[in-house]
Amino acid sequence: MNEDLNRLGLVEEDDIDLDEAALSLALLDHPGTDLDPYYDLLDTIEARLEIVGDDAHDPAARADALAAVLAGEFGFVGDAETYDDPDNADLIRVLDRRRGLPVSLSILWVATARRLGWSADLLDVPGHVLVLIGADADPVIVDPFSAGIRVDRERLVALVQAFGEPDRAVTHVAAMPNRAVLVRLLQNQASRAEQAGKGRRTLELYTRMTVMAPETVHAWWERARLELVDNDIAAARGSLGAILEITRDPALRTRVSETLASLPTE
Repeated sequence: MNEDLNRLGLVEEDDIDLDEAALSLALLDHPGTDLDPYYDLLDTIEARLEIVGDDAHDPAARADALAAVLAGEFGFVGDAETYDDPDNADLIRVLDRRRGLPVSLSILWVATARRLGWSADLLDVPGHVLVLIGADADPVIVDPFSAGIRVDRERLVALVQAFGEPDRAVTHVAAMPNRAVLVRLLQNQASRAEQAGKGRRTLELYTRMTVMAPETVHAWWERARLELVDNDIAAARGSLGAILEITRDPALRTRVSETLASLPTE
């Protein structure tokens, strides 16, 4: 397992730089690739934003500056034509193609904003990912997949209700912690790999999640499921045991314990 991935699993949450972390994850699938040109591109984008956003002192102006630079000058937009292309969740390929998924583009927007010390977070919206610019004073929500268009309250409610529970009142959407963002990125890759019938690839991606974010119960469960498909009973026992060390949820603990008891003895 890559040393950078192990390190990412140990670093403090607030010390994770999303763009650098996402590049490290992408590098696992592009061994030997020189990342210097990609860091240079990120530095160039930062420099342009610093100029364009020089007098942007409120969230609305900063959102406009981000859109002008990332979507306008550098051409980063959502890939609506080949949405399920695995390249859309691979930051190396996103930087090459200037196309991506909502989560990969939002990582780029948030990381670029944070480079200038601006407040920015990814918003976990059912079926989509948005970006929140600003925190306390008149924050602005934008959609990087759609070149940074503003998302007002009505549009946000429509998105949540379209992919969530129709009868459930919309009270708030939550900002995603850094590790959860990276798990979401890998989850996009894993779901597409499994849909394509690539079981080993899917298992590798869930394994990466458990190394990078060892408290993510869902990743351990999916890893155990795929290890059982692979008939690797010992590995599945280890993954299920990890869940018991993490969760205090009684129902989940019962389910995991029953699954462990049903496994054949070695």
